[in-house]
Amino acid sequence: MSKRILAYRRLNDQQLDQLRERFHVDYFGKLESADDPAFREALGQAHGLIGAGVNMTPELLDAAPNLEAIASISVGVDNYPVEEMTRRGILLCNTPDVLTETTADTGFSLIMASARRMVELAEYVKRGDWKSSIGPEQFGSDVHGKTLGMVGFGRIGQAVARRGALGFGMKILYSNASPKPELEAELGARRCELDELLQQSDFVCAIVPLTPETRQLIGAREFELMKESAIFINISRGQVVDEQAMIQALESGQIRGAGLDVFEQEPLQADSPLPKMPNVVALPHIGSATHETRTAMAQRAVDNIMLALDGKRPISPFNEEAWGDRLN
Repeated sequence: MSKRILAYRRLNDQQLDQLRERFHVDYFGKLESADDPAFREALGQAHGLIGAGVNMTPELLDAAPNLEAIASISVGVDNYPVEEMTRRGILLCNTPDVLTETTADTGFSLIMASARRMVELAEYVKRGDWKSSIGPEQFGSDVHGKTLGMVGFGRIGQAVARRGALGFGMKILYSNASPKPELEAELGARRCELDELLQQSDFVCAIVPLTPETRQLIGAREFELMKESAIFINISRGQVVDEQAMIQALESGQIRGAGLDVFEQEPLQADSPLPKMPNVVALPHIGSATHETRTAMAQRAVDNIMLALDGKRPISPFNEEAWGDRLN
């Protein structure tokens, strides 16, 4: 009897055909809720899962007694109880590298759009308010030659920093990471403590994974340390920031602006003041949202789950210890 895969994220026809050649596939292209009875029934028979966006609780794992592996169509794994999965011998795979450059494009686009007030001024034109040459009240600020502080310096953080240093001559500071001597030589980057980074940076870009240590890493105290002219960029997770403290900092002029792709609650609640603020560029979590990258992410997940269920080493296992010697 072939193993069963439960897919709960959109896959293209070619990817589905790859899976169906070797496995029985239960496919939910757009899952509305993990409480869907059909989803729960399929979960109870699944040997492998492929998808994203579902908070995989221990209770859901209890409902999947045959589960061997999950291939997440994401880099972040904060939706998964990794320690519990490891204890149960369930392998988790993710998609590092695939979305690095695309997400860095999004991050640097937020830097540019926020600094030059692009969204705000595009709306100014659409409203018909552009009657004459703009004056200082509509001016933005330069990006080239400024200081970019990277809170987190992993793959995506490094890619954002390269855009800033090599493309715009920006000075790069980084914190909350191990020393990166090669990057320091390549980009002229300097490692420093978070407080110093916040005090010196013109742009502060958060790109750290969500962990107990990074939850609300940036709060009222941290916003107080930033320059009044500083612009805060978040392309990591909304919960890395104390959102209410950020709103207060933006409303009071404690910082100049923010470019945000992530929020504490997503989709963003209708009563949130953030998208209504002229000094905020708010995006609907589009970090990796291009046709090319999302297709590549899904393909990586397909490859991971096929290899895992065939008893072979996946391309990008996250908790290798879950399978011990099986991955050697």
